[in-house]
Formats: sequence, structure tokens, C-alpha cells
Amino acid sequence: MRLSKPEAVRVVREVIDMGINFLDTAHVYNDSEEKIGEAVKGIPRDRLVIASKSQANDRKGVTEDIDLCLKRLGTDYVDIYQLHNVGSAQRRTAVEAPGGAVEGLLEAVKSGKVRFPAFSSHSVPIAMDMMKTGTYSAVQLPINFIDTAAEKAVPLAKELDMGFIAMKPMGGGLLNDAGLSFRYLSQFDIVPDPGIERIEEMRQIVDIINAKQPLSAADKQAIEDMRKEFGPDWCHRCDYCQPCPQKIAISSVLTVKSLLKRMPFERAFRMANDNIAKAKTCVECGVCKTRCPYELNIPGLLKDRIQMWAEAVAAKA
Repeated sequence: MRLSKPEAVRVVREVIDMGINFLDTAHVYNDSEEKIGEAVKGIPRDRLVIASKSQANDRKGVTEDIDLCLKRLGTDYVDIYQLHNVGSAQRRTAVEAPGGAVEGLLEAVKSGKVRFPAFSSHSVPIAMDMMKTGTYSAVQLPINFIDTAAEKAVPLAKELDMGFIAMKPMGGGLLNDAGLSFRYLSQFDIVPDPGIERIEEMRQIVDIINAKQPLSAADKQAIEDMRKEFGPDWCHRCDYCQPCPQKIAISSVLTVKSLLKRMPFERAFRMANDNIAKAKTCVECGVCKTRCPYELNIPGLLKDRIQMWAEAVAAKA
């Protein structure tokens, strides 16, 4: 999303030239659909598997999103269309109700606008229940060597003959070791969905996967060490907690622990100090907690990170 249109088109085309044929986007990823649409012009449609998503709850909304998606992509159909982030019981009830988004999605399948109905989620229990309904052909869940809850959904997908798309293979950018990340994922019969901005990143990922090197004892120890470092209350940087009424950049504040460990202090200070100052305006309204798919106590974690930052600044004084 952060690349200009010419840059994005170039990267997508170079990725396709490498043999990659799966492109995943969403209605709300700014102008991502338009960029991909421009990049795939002239490429035989049956060479590609294109996926997109809608956050709509109702039949009308998802139908409009699918039509706009096809217009932006410049195609007659999308291969996989996902109900985006069905991560709560309330959202699931809404999309599955009469007149809900599921109706619109299945109508699009019947009309040929969508080949395979699917959904994404950050809640493994809800996702596994939805998988068992027989409605969907594919599921997208976050899975990486820190966020392992979705491991239990992998055999279920295989049993049900469903596609499994691996969201956040590098923890939304928090994990900086591509080797560990993709050797871990290569244990499973799933499709990693990494977000990249430079073609060199995809070349590295492809090389790691093609090497077919299993996790070594040293890899497994490194993973255990990182799991202990992150602990149970780590921010996945999905930003579903936004917008904050106080305009706090929540994920940027919650990931400051990682920033301090991986950046020279002067650079970390330039990147985080203003965000920390803004975090002090938190009024603990609790809106962010109701939106977080991981049920994090965000106000409490903000206080923790503010204190951690103050201690780091004092240590450098």
C-alpha cells in the first residue's frame, strides 16, 4: 500500500515473472486492488489466483464490494473472495443472518463473479466452527512461530479439503528472521501470504522455501527464546483497534519493546517518542479493547510501554 502505483506495478509484475501466481488483496487496502489490476493487464487470467476481501456484513454491501473489486482489478471474476476478519460471535451472526454477507457471497459464486467463497479471521475457535459449516472453500488465519494457535486448524482444513492461507507469516513485520519464519511454515501444507515491498524480499522467501531445509535444533531454540521474549500479550499490528478517539498510534506504542531491542536508541527515539507522548493522553475509554481480536488489555499495555520508555530514556540520560 505504501508504494507508488508505478513502483507497485513493477514489483507485482516481477513477482509474477518469478512464478508466483497467488495475489491477495482487500477492499480496504487503500488502492491495492487498482495497483494489482494494472499490474496483471495482459497476463492470461488463468495463470493467476487472485483473492480479495470485504468487511461488509450484509448482502448489499458485499455485492457492491465484489462489483467494485472486479472493476478495480479489470477482471470478470475473482478466484477467492473472503469475508474479511470474521473474528467475533457478533460479526459471524451478522454475516450469516438472512440478508447477510454470506448470501451475497454465494450469489456471486452462482453468477460466476467469484470462484471460491472464503473468509479470514483472527479467532481460531470461530474460524474452526465456520470451516465445519461446509459453506467455504478457503480460510485465512494468522500463523507464524510466535502466533501458533492456528496450527490446530491446519489438519481440519486438510480434512475438509479447504485451502489454508497463512496470514502474517512474519508477525505483521515484527519477526525479522525470514529463515526461521518460512522454515517454520514449511512444516504445514498451507500457502504463506507475505506482504512485501521489494522484489529482493520475495526472492529471499522463495529461496528459503525452495531449499526445503527443516528447522534445526538451533532454529527451535531461537524460536523458544523469541516466544519468551514476546510473551503472551504481544501486539499483532493488525490495527483493528483503530481509530482511537484520542488518535493514539496504538500498535506503534505497543511494539516499542521490540523497537528498543532492535534499533539504536537514537533512531528508536526519533521513531517512537512522539507516539509515546500521545499515548499519555489515553483516557481508558476501552473502545480499543472491544475491537482487539486478541482481547488484549490495551490501556494497561499502553501504561506498561509508557513506563518502559521512560526507563529507557532515563538510562540514556
